[in-house]
Amino acid sequence: MRFLVTGTAGFVGFHLARRLLAAGHTVTGIDGMTDYYDVALKEARLARLCALPGFTPRRFMLEEPGAFSAAMAQAEPDIVLHLAAQAGVRYSLENPGAYVASNMVGTYEVLEGVRRHPVRHFLFASTSSAYGGNRAMPFRETDATATPLTIYAASKIAGEAMAHAYAHVWGVPTTAFRFFTVYGPWGRPDMALYLFTRRILAGEPVEVYDHGRAERDFTYVDDLIEAIWRLTALPPALGAPVSEADTLSPVAPYRLVNIGAGRPVSVSAMLDVLEAALGRKADRRLKPLPPGDLVRTVASADLLRDLTGYVPATPIEAGIPAFVAWYREHYGEEAVPPP
Repeated sequence: MRFLVTGTAGFVGFHLARRLLAAGHTVTGIDGMTDYYDVALKEARLARLCALPGFTPRRFMLEEPGAFSAAMAQAEPDIVLHLAAQAGVRYSLENPGAYVASNMVGTYEVLEGVRRHPVRHFLFASTSSAYGGNRAMPFRETDATATPLTIYAASKIAGEAMAHAYAHVWGVPTTAFRFFTVYGPWGRPDMALYLFTRRILAGEPVEVYDHGRAERDFTYVDDLIEAIWRLTALPPALGAPVSEADTLSPVAPYRLVNIGAGRPVSVSAMLDVLEAALGRKADRRLKPLPPGDLVRTVASADLLRDLTGYVPATPIEAGIPAFVAWYREHYGEEAVPPP
């Protein structure tokens, strides 16, 4: 089939595009190559995709009026996966406008594209940050999302709401999925695992927020991609829900799905595993939780299991050493990339 993927120079988009190309599909990849983090890492990801048969790169910002619709007309995709976004919880406190532009205006342009050029299935990446101040655990897709803690979370909730409206009015079969702390090779430098690794190797102190007690539902990137791959074959349609956990809209071909394992791990325990993989101890500096950060994230994986028969299963004891092995291969045994 023909796929169009936004954010293919990003962490998840890169892995997803590789999986699709390995399966023999063609992929048009769109990325604006923003400098939110090291552009050289994005260029390295993109170079590997460009070396694979079936990949066509496009560079532009999604919020550019009409640009995405033009790309849709040229690529004629069967399925669109919208992964591009301005990411990062803490950066949204410094530059909220970037989140409005990318995650709201950019998503609007993508939705206009799939409205004008209908596809079999539109899939949209959201975030576990959408659960915000919700204290019920595990997070279920039916929980209210009326208390976002950051503009990042609010912008993603807005994207979900816009996607539902387009699904209702124009019948676009849509699946939105919420990621839970994705990590692994080729990861994002602003994420804790990457930051901790760089600072430990550089001999710098590691800031551990919430005194290491904060818990995250870590999801290894290969597991995430497997879940997305399975969901691509399941476009929602009006009708009966598949189970009691189903979020199928009663008025639109729209569904919302968590992608997480439901096994939270403390940041302190994650750091223990990282130290073992690196063979070095961290100089831990315990700090309070910053504004906008969640104390704990835990996914309910019931709906993902009901739909696909699959739940992420890679433990951090396997995933973190795989990340460290990639890091050392990419940067050199003791090399430290730019902050």
